[in-house]
Amino acid sequence: MRARRLRAGLKGWGGVATMAVACALVAVFALCVPLSGRGIDDGRSVTQASQTTVEKAEEDCEAPEKQTLSPSSADGDTIQAIKDREGEKRKLIVGVDQNSYRWGYRNPNSGKTAELEGFDIDLVHRIADDILGDPDAVQFKAIPTDQRIPAIQDGRVDMVVRTMTINCDRIEDVAFSAPYFKTGQQVLAPKSSPVKGYDDTLADRKICTAAGSTAYSTLEADQKDGKLPATTDISTTVPNQLDCLVRLQLGEVDAVVTDGALAASQAAQDPTVQLKGDAFTAEYYGVAMKKDADDLVRRVNQILVDYREDTANGWQASYGKWLSATLGKDAKKSEPPAPQYLRNT
Repeated sequence: MRARRLRAGLKGWGGVATMAVACALVAVFALCVPLSGRGIDDGRSVTQASQTTVEKAEEDCEAPEKQTLSPSSADGDTIQAIKDREGEKRKLIVGVDQNSYRWGYRNPNSGKTAELEGFDIDLVHRIADDILGDPDAVQFKAIPTDQRIPAIQDGRVDMVVRTMTINCDRIEDVAFSAPYFKTGQQVLAPKSSPVKGYDDTLADRKICTAAGSTAYSTLEADQKDGKLPATTDISTTVPNQLDCLVRLQLGEVDAVVTDGALAASQAAQDPTVQLKGDAFTAEYYGVAMKKDADDLVRRVNQILVDYREDTANGWQASYGKWLSATLGKDAKKSEPPAPQYLRNT
């Protein structure tokens, strides 16, 4: 594991995705659903082959968009357990954000309930509709950035759909779906700031990132490698990304580093700040689940295939509704590549 992290650090990735090819999305499993989609195969040879393939992928950790299980519509043990919940508890339990504008946020103008809305929320409803036959059969749990993985491991949620970047460190702890969005890290600062981007203008500046985020890992690794000025203060971390915007507004920090997609939404909330420079990484968001939830990973991957093909009510429609105003009408730069999956799974 240390060797993998060292290799990632030498590439300037540092657990974030400083380059799109430096990290990998991997699902690690104990159960295995066959490609035929007819049910769970109990054969040990199939399971062992799947585990061997995944372990090899973890060691390589070089192609995030290719290292997840192939799609299937079959119900395995994980999905059946969700369906077996009784009464009001028969819901998909999903960790989300409630503070990221246009991604997962509570709209105070949506009525008394202030329901969650956004691009990630649309995807959650689609997953619930496919698995439980009801798009509203969801129990949302607001999860801080640094609690996304613990919430999955502890069984508090079935999955996390929360602008979660796929990277090498995280695939050791959770399984990911195929990517559903492409983005990159960017700098957010006041319009009047002399900061020009991810460059020497950050020297002697204080930067805010979310604890447990890929942004912080990137800054830490780049500073060690000399790609970020040594005098840049990266010590300010907060539980939720939106807290960084508040720190910026209060003048407690000089800039924020986060995913460009989130930064654009924050700039839309506050017209006094803007994105500075281009994205300096390329990375992908994925749906995170337990490592051994093979059938759920496969099912979500099948849902993502269908979601992207549904031009009327799928990925493209959700992008147009929530993100086109901040990221532009051309969705191609944000759409992930065609999914590729682990071999022999």
